[in-house]
Amino acid sequence: MMNSSFIPMNELEKQLLHAQAGQMTGEAFITVLANSEVFMPIYEKIQISGFQPHDQAQPLILDGDSGDKILILFTSPERGKVFLQDFAGYGGGLLVEFKWVIEKMGVGFNISINPDSEVGLDLHAAAIAQMFPH
Repeated sequence: MMNSSFIPMNELEKQLLHAQAGQMTGEAFITVLANSEVFMPIYEKIQISGFQPHDQAQPLILDGDSGDKILILFTSPERGKVFLQDFAGYGGGLLVEFKWVIEKMGVGFNISINPDSEVGLDLHAAAIAQMFPH
């Protein structure tokens, strides 16, 4: 049963609801996801005014129960607000295409989209590698 209080805020969320309701195939949803923007939380160090750090962006990657790595993404910045309260420094992030995330991060980890949400999606590393072969 879907959460009737969930109101889609963008096309990706509408399509995710359709996929979860069985109204579209998993393959069709993955095509939508690949070309959709997702919110990737990025660690923000305390900035000194006018100083640009040269560090690479640090996305939120958690350790799974079996020692695997899980990249955390959201369908919009608003969907991450409550979850990210538990992770100091991850209040900001980037809106990027999902396929860009795969190109930049690779496929060696799991991905959780909207973790702790009824309207979310967990992708395992092996499935991601099959969906986005290099």
